Amino acid sequence: MAEPEQSESVGTVVVAGAANLAIAVAKLVAGLTSGSAAMLSEAAHSMADTVTEVFLYVALRRGSRPADEEHPFGYGKESWIWAFIAALFTFVGGAGFSIYHGVETIVEGEEAGPFLASYIVLGVSFLAEGVSFLKARRQVRNESSRWNVSTRRFLRLTPDTTVKAVYFEDSAALIGLVLAAAGLALAEITGSPVWDGVASILIGLLLLVVASVLAKSNVTLLVGRAVPRRVHNQIAEDLAGIPVVTAVPTLFTMQLGPGEILVAAKVDFADDVSGAKIEEASDEAEKRLRARFPGISYVFLDPTRGEPGHKDLRTPR
Repeated sequence: MAEPEQSESVGTVVVAGAANLAIAVAKLVAGLTSGSAAMLSEAAHSMADTVTEVFLYVALRRGSRPADEEHPFGYGKESWIWAFIAALFTFVGGAGFSIYHGVETIVEGEEAGPFLASYIVLGVSFLAEGVSFLKARRQVRNESSRWNVSTRRFLRLTPDTTVKAVYFEDSAALIGLVLAAAGLALAEITGSPVWDGVASILIGLLLLVVASVLAKSNVTLLVGRAVPRRVHNQIAEDLAGIPVVTAVPTLFTMQLGPGEILVAAKVDFADDVSGAKIEEASDEAEKRLRARFPGISYVFLDPTRGEPGHKDLRTPR
């Protein structure tokens, strides 16, 4: 990952973590005072998010270590391991507690109150979470603009799962606050604690969805995901554009880390070029690719004999 991008991601994680910690304490106090299941679920939600930010911070630091003899391709994939652990913690710690406590409230019919302190905490929390969300959204928009893709596509394909996690978690936090407020209001109006419990369950299900999406994203990257189709095709086009290249029959790519890409290709060079020309063309290909995509860290080209008279510039994948 480029240093400016990493610094921005660290800043996004730190801001989100600090906001979540302060909010978690306030929600816990309000939840214990009122006895509201939704407020206690929100406290668990914010605490889970706080621990998640710690894991994401560790992911950024551990994943950015330089390559060494034992790990020649660096430690980029370790960031996805920690991000996956963070997703699991959200799944177990946040979603599990919220759903369980919501069901318990509905079954036992525990009444909540007073409500004023809870409303105040929810309002302040919404402002704090909004600040964190706006910072994450700004980074997402800047990155999607740099790659010339929509925000939705960037979030789906980005290998930087830390900023993706913060963005989704803050979005879920804002929705969760609205659900908690609605549950409290309905419980106060109707006098039935069922609504408080329903709100708690909905918050848990929301966390469940976020955790599942983030976990799946990290698993695909850990397994060894290729770059997006558009980037793949552009790489193939740049390789095929080298004057002495007649075909690129095979092209493989892999994300090695949030900002690191490996490119390996079988390249058919013209039969009449010398070894020196092939070396020169290989150097030019590497410069072209890195100029267009700075995240490309490794380029391996394997000269391959093509079929006589066959010129294939397609880019199979």
